[in-house]
Amino acid sequence: MQWDQLAGGDLYLAAQACLAEPDPVSKAAMTRHFAAAFRDGRLKAPAEAAPPAPICMPGRPTRLELVHPSRLPRRGLGSASGRAAFIHAIAHIELNAIDLAWDAVYRFRGLPASFQADWVSCADDEARHFGLLRARLLALGHDYADFPAHNGLWEMCEKTAHDGLARMALVPRVLEARGLDVTPAMIDKLRALGDGETADVLEIILREEVAHVAAGTRWYHWYCRQAGVEPRNRFRELLGEYAGGYLHGPFNDEARLLAGFDADELLLLVEPSAG
Repeated sequence: MQWDQLAGGDLYLAAQACLAEPDPVSKAAMTRHFAAAFRDGRLKAPAEAAPPAPICMPGRPTRLELVHPSRLPRRGLGSASGRAAFIHAIAHIELNAIDLAWDAVYRFRGLPASFQADWVSCADDEARHFGLLRARLLALGHDYADFPAHNGLWEMCEKTAHDGLARMALVPRVLEARGLDVTPAMIDKLRALGDGETADVLEIILREEVAHVAAGTRWYHWYCRQAGVEPRNRFRELLGEYAGGYLHGPFNDEARLLAGFDADELLLLVEPSAG
């Protein structure tokens, strides 16, 4: 395929291509293609490669309007248009998550090979999630980029481009982990409104996102061991530096425990950081 020629068996070039692709459907399809090639051993990180390029905005459709979160209209789930706007917001998160995973593969090097395997697998899952959500959007008469979206996930990605430890702490364990907390209530509400199809998609996403947050936890702790820092204290310091010092509850304790948080850590999450 043309995509194989684009990457030439180089995992970093494949990651760059996926990041740069502006069409979301092509980005998801390319991601799934390269993830399969990686699993089959046809795509590898070269031993010698140029340093990663400075981080920049990934490809997005030109008609997508990115606004400040405060400017996003609030729509209830009771109407078809409201559900479509909600599904669009989740699809936008999943599209960002594709890019977040690929940027981790591309940017952070010199780690065990299992780091690449974890984040290629996450990118593959997120691409599949995006496809499931887009199918629900199409069923409601809409498509991706029909609604405005915000850029908070990618902005945190840019802020942590210089530091793999901070990236693992703040993107999977803060921003993406928030989905573990809020999704169960959304599933219940959708089922109560009779939209079992969308609820079923969110059930899949919730189950698989636990593993993605767990990957973030695993590699956060790896970075902490390499740096000789205590992970709980450093996590609180990073919350203070990047996220206002604390997280907003309530928390899905069961899912967070499965994702690598420990019980004592959960008790500390809502307290302002001393840093």
